[in-house]
Amino acid sequence: MKKTILIILIGILIATITGILFSMNPKTDDQKPYSQVIDITKESNFLFKAFVDENDYTIQNGQKIWNLIRIEPDPTRQDLYDKLGSPENAVVVLPIFTATAYKEPGFYTYYRGECDKSCLTRPLVKEYRGTSSVEAIQVFQILNYKMITDLDIEHNPDILNHFDKVILLHSEYVTKREFDAITHHQKVVYLYPNALYAEVKVNPDNTITLIRGHNYPEANIRNGFDWKYDNSALEYDADCSHMKFDSIPNGIMLNCFPENEILANPELLQIIKDF
Repeated sequence: MKKTILIILIGILIATITGILFSMNPKTDDQKPYSQVIDITKESNFLFKAFVDENDYTIQNGQKIWNLIRIEPDPTRQDLYDKLGSPENAVVVLPIFTATAYKEPGFYTYYRGECDKSCLTRPLVKEYRGTSSVEAIQVFQILNYKMITDLDIEHNPDILNHFDKVILLHSEYVTKREFDAITHHQKVVYLYPNALYAEVKVNPDNTITLIRGHNYPEANIRNGFDWKYDNSALEYDADCSHMKFDSIPNGIMLNCFPENEILANPELLQIIKDF
């Protein structure tokens, strides 16, 4: 009876998180509506329908890079989604602490020397937008994976024990309790390099503060947990032409940054499901 009640409560929690915090509504960070939504499905090689805001891009190396791609299921590929869909007892961890750290002004404003240490304490963001993993979140939603957040693990580290497999996204910033819970789980997919890189703490006023890592509080400190399996050196390899998973004692780690692969590569999604 207790187990049944716990499963129901977890289900309610996941539905609430997915519906409120991570709804992919067509608005920019400042809540201004899109000027025009463009369907880029035909020009992409994605496994999903894809839409962008015509003005929401940056130029990198002379190429237009969309800041946010919103995806939807393609009804003609439902059989593929069923094949790649979530195993019964797997969970994706949504990196709300990392999204908060990247929100400007914030941690990176401090790193650039444009703000004092006050920027190292920031309020938790209410939506996951504008940082890496946002496309992966949408993919795993379509494939019906269960989802929890960093904050859920911080409040109850034992929550991971209810899942056979844990999938991390770009979880660069985590608490010590979360780090311990993840590294002690027996089956973790470290999908993005640079996971478990810097330590933060959660404050009573629903803010987070950087504690250690990312050259803080001393310049020679890189990984805030001195983690033996830190693979942050691979963070900037977005090519993934030689994509493979390396084994570590409690899981597997991808050797490239899969921001594009997650949208287009069914083999990657199949590996995640089968592990």
